[in-house]
Amino acid sequence: MSVTAILSALPEEQHGLIEQLVDPVRIVRAGREFWRGERQGQPVVLALSRVGKVAAATTATTLIEAFGVSRVVFTGVAGGVGPGVQVGDVVLATGFVQHDMDASPLFPRYEIPLSGRANWPCDDSLSALLLKAAHQGLTGAEGEFASHARYGNAQIHSGMIATGDQFVCSASAALQLVNDLTVAGMPPLAVEMEGAAVAQVCADYGVPFAAVRTISDRADDQAHVDFPAFVAEVASPYARAIVHQLMDLLSLQ
Repeated sequence: MSVTAILSALPEEQHGLIEQLVDPVRIVRAGREFWRGERQGQPVVLALSRVGKVAAATTATTLIEAFGVSRVVFTGVAGGVGPGVQVGDVVLATGFVQHDMDASPLFPRYEIPLSGRANWPCDDSLSALLLKAAHQGLTGAEGEFASHARYGNAQIHSGMIATGDQFVCSASAALQLVNDLTVAGMPPLAVEMEGAAVAQVCADYGVPFAAVRTISDRADDQAHVDFPAFVAEVASPYARAIVHQLMDLLSLQ
């Protein structure tokens, strides 16, 4: 049976998912803690990518090499940078780009050297299921999030997500990032610190990858304000609801 890996970057983003596993087993490998168990009758491995591209790549490689996962799904938070992408919205990634990769003039800016590509697309089929799960999860979770009325009408967007080893928290830096990537033909809707690395590893191994991110801030000067509270009160419940719906959809395949 196919094994699904559910990745999160931070412990707060993973909160509640471990408790929902049936017969959970804790395994330590590569200095990381993995939880293997079942959800809705299907084998699952939960893991924390940790923060940054190298850490995320190590975790993804371990999931594939040591646990033999058949697909990888990433949930978590990101800064919104695209037009109309607001705090409390959700972005489904269609692809990832490393916004801080620049080996020019040897290679075009953003292109990963020797790969011939800068855009790392997500798996179409898995992403379609994750998008459906997001719609179902957020619709069914209205009552659960009633106390967070300002996020009650969350919109779901699909598009490019930019990854880099920096926490973008400046309006001017975010604008420059968006402008540069738009000129390169990869306008981003959100920015974070892990997804492109996981996408590249999964592409190398031929493992389907999909990702969804809840927008915690607008990657501006207020990006750090109430971040822990947002993750605990909004992003984590969103992730639990979406993962629950996704596992239901996967069980029907």
